[in-house]
Amino acid sequence: MNTTSQLPPLPDRLSIDPRSPFYNAEVFQHDIGIKINGKERTDVEEYCISEGWISVQAGKTRDRKGNPMMIKVKGVVEAFYR
Repeated sequence: MNTTSQLPPLPDRLSIDPRSPFYNAEVFQHDIGIKINGKERTDVEEYCISEGWISVQAGKTRDRKGNPMMIKVKGVVEAFYR
């Protein structure tokens, strides 16, 4: 198992979309967990710790370009390595 000295630091804002400027492939080589208001979420597309929000898909709805519609959930965000 990896020790914390081998893991890259988690950024304040991170997205799973490779087209996003907040995407970081080095971080995604490890298993990441996200908690919002003390509850772990597994459907997070993007998060920002300093602004206190996560972005998740709004069901199966799509925008006119075919991308999933997203909603923001606000609260206390914690990111961690599993």
